Amino acid sequence: MPSPSMFVRFWGVRGSIPCPGPGKTRYGGHTSCVEVRCGDQILIFDAGSGIRVLGNALQAENEARDIDLFFSHCHIDHLIGLPFFTPLFDDKYRLRLFSGHMKAQGGIATAIDKLMSFPLFPVGIDMANAKLAFQDFDAGDILSPRPGIAIRTAPLLHPGGATGYRVEYQGRSVAYLTDLEISASIDPRIVALANNADVLIVDATYTDDELPQHEGWGHSSWQQAVRLAKQAHAKTLCLFHHDPDHDDDFMDRVAADAAAALPGTIVAKDGLIIPL
Repeated sequence: MPSPSMFVRFWGVRGSIPCPGPGKTRYGGHTSCVEVRCGDQILIFDAGSGIRVLGNALQAENEARDIDLFFSHCHIDHLIGLPFFTPLFDDKYRLRLFSGHMKAQGGIATAIDKLMSFPLFPVGIDMANAKLAFQDFDAGDILSPRPGIAIRTAPLLHPGGATGYRVEYQGRSVAYLTDLEISASIDPRIVALANNADVLIVDATYTDDELPQHEGWGHSSWQQAVRLAKQAHAKTLCLFHHDPDHDDDFMDRVAADAAAALPGTIVAKDGLIIPL
């Protein structure tokens, strides 16, 4: 494993639906899942299909672990991997699940119970062997999940609601802003989460040319992500939540154009590690 005290690892970078197969090998086809390690503390953002691979990697470490899992929201592409996350069924893990948008709908436990129940899935959440805790908060709250870790939050513009996060640890910061429709006048709460972030992970599903056909869908373009990063003076922009119809060649063009617009910009790939 990487040695820095804090690092980001991408286990799933796509939006909407997993899209494995030819043309998606370099950037990957798993849906959203990002691991942030703060020392020996494990934070996971979203439980898309990539969390299955992360779970297998954690099992290979063969250590009892506390894990904190934060949901941006509960659309299926961000939740679909959870039933296949093997630590969920292993009693040496303690798993806390956080959500900032589900209080009015009965909380995050209700959403997971719906997913893992007939007729959608054969195994219920009641069969999990890990020690589980469900923590619902209000987007805008500041969380302190572990000693030395502060997580600032804000609501995101997305159908049904979503939550953005900023992790702060030992003078370093990572902002996770996905499933976000960036308006012409960028919400100052979003700018605050992104402000001077060492790594800024932003929904960049579309290009500016594609946006008119997807107004109201709750996603942004890579050009909008660049504008946000510039306004917030973020240090490294990482484009995320790629459209499943954008193949590797398309993403190569996005990577080149984005790097020209903002040098140092990274396009997220499955398996990418960014040390801080």
